[in-house]
Amino acid sequence: MRKSPFSSLLFALLASVSIAASAAEPPKAETAKPVATQPVQPVQATQPAQAAAPVKVDLNTADAATLERDLLGIGATKAKAIVDYRQAHGPFASVDELLEVKGIGTATLEKNRARLSAN
Repeated sequence: MRKSPFSSLLFALLASVSIAASAAEPPKAETAKPVATQPVQPVQATQPAQAAAPVKVDLNTADAATLERDLLGIGATKAKAIVDYRQAHGPFASVDELLEVKGIGTATLEKNRARLSAN
């Protein structure tokens, strides 16, 4: 029995396609390309920005929750220590007296100095 040239040609074509498909690199996932946007024009405020000035926290009247929320680096434990110190020693005479509270160092005081008052 004689093979037809067509079947030999078909076999060769399928074999080459199979080899090419298995040797090809897998398709890479497309990464999201940044979409070109137009520059955003700054919005001019009609009133002075409230967020520009830090919130002032009075050491002599603020509760622990306010101290924790409005001061940087002050968690629940340090906020409670500030309130406890105030109750034991009376009102703060100055912001610098905050250094007397256990757990409050100069770095914490300096990053919060603009936010603090002792009225």
